Amino acid sequence: MRILILEDEKVLAMSIKEFLEDSGYEVACYSSSEDAYDAVFEKPFDLLLLDVKVLGDKNGFEMLQELRKEGFKIPAIFITSLTDVEDLTYGYKCGACDYIRKPFDLIELKLRIEQVIRAHCFISEEDKITLPYGYSYDVKKMKLEREGKTIQLAKTEAKIMELLVKYRGSVVTYQMFWEEIWGEWIDPSNIRVQVGNLRKRLDHDLIKNIRGVGYSIDL
Repeated sequence: MRILILEDEKVLAMSIKEFLEDSGYEVACYSSSEDAYDAVFEKPFDLLLLDVKVLGDKNGFEMLQELRKEGFKIPAIFITSLTDVEDLTYGYKCGACDYIRKPFDLIELKLRIEQVIRAHCFISEEDKITLPYGYSYDVKKMKLEREGKTIQLAKTEAKIMELLVKYRGSVVTYQMFWEEIWGEWIDPSNIRVQVGNLRKRLDHDLIKNIRGVGYSIDL
């Protein structure tokens, strides 16, 4: 899961970056709106964290407005010290999903990010997400398919598959597995067994093992 941060307060930006990287996210930081804007065109991001008042010709509002006009539907959260209701309303009109006001706790930021990702991860103009080796994931039915045929999965296997598709292109860590599927700590060896059972149902190596970290589905 790749996150772009636009924040010109260097200490705050590095604190957020280090915290999110420790939480399993891939993070890129930018201090100017021009650099951040260009970066969105150069590589894919799953979430934008945008400070409203930043260096550059565009503020956070204007940058997101322009990205929306260009057709980018990446979910975005504004980081701001603004408290005026009109400012907040304007931010939502620009295309933001949420706000977090300075100063804030990093745990609160993580919770807001997770909520936005859950709400937007399967938003798609199509009903199916195309995966490698001829596989696809039916968003509405939440079922894995190959060549039009449904791959029958056990309940836990289906949840694992859903999580891997949700974070496709990024690594799903062992912590993410037990937090989002079991809701409590699970020994990594048990997770490996469950993922191993799922992989046996697949004809190709769709699920990659990232040794010591977790698993991923490459794009």
